Amino acid sequence: MELKTTQYDVDGAVAVLTLARPQRRNAWTGRMHTEFRWLMEHAEADPAVRVVILTGEGSDFCVGADTQALEGHAEKGGYDPGTPADLAMPGYGVADQFDQNFAWMMALETVTIAAVNGAAAGVGLVAACYCDLRFAATTAKITTAHGPIGLPAEYGLSWLLPRQIGLTRANDLLLSSRKFLASEVADWGMFNAVVEPHELMPTARAYADDIVARVAPASLRNTKRQIYMDQHRDVGTAVAEADRLLDASMRDPDYREGVQALVERRPANWTG
Repeated sequence: MELKTTQYDVDGAVAVLTLARPQRRNAWTGRMHTEFRWLMEHAEADPAVRVVILTGEGSDFCVGADTQALEGHAEKGGYDPGTPADLAMPGYGVADQFDQNFAWMMALETVTIAAVNGAAAGVGLVAACYCDLRFAATTAKITTAHGPIGLPAEYGLSWLLPRQIGLTRANDLLLSSRKFLASEVADWGMFNAVVEPHELMPTARAYADDIVARVAPASLRNTKRQIYMDQHRDVGTAVAEADRLLDASMRDPDYREGVQALVERRPANWTG
């Protein structure tokens, strides 16, 4: 696919997916949505890529839906996603609850990290919140954005935010659609860390490199799957699945390599 609204670069086991419409503050369009899903499907299919960092070009992350697209919806009297019929379907088929827009990110085996470098509004905030981990610049201005234009909370954000930051704080952000700085919510649990702008990408990259080096590929895949599946099942089922995975993992070459590396006090050489 020809990339017109995004950029994609791979360095070792870490890919950086950049939302790249800086002239429009990386505003989301049907084309960007199409490229985003296609690139995530590409990353998921690449055995060399274990982590994807999502960020924005320039001084913004993503200011939400492009105003021209919003005007188009109003003129048509309904929502038009502007995406093709053959849209990529990464993560689909794992479980029914993930077969929806952005929820599919929970079904990926690839770990996703949002590096929120600037303004994140509406669907831009949605994309960041569906990442597994989030880092933000202190100056990043954030809003759910939907209220002032008469829309509901988008893409399941009303399900996701209460689980990330608690109901009271989520209600604040969802009901008011107020703007706030990442530095204001540094201790809310929305972000793993809030750092100075010049430290953002080095921080996200260092985290990605660390888990790639220290955590076995199978462990990373299994643990991510457990995290999101366990939000939809009871504790007994979660324990039973953990026991099943434990037995299977001990027959994996990476388990033997991890134990050997621990005994020999050396970095592991993962092959999984």
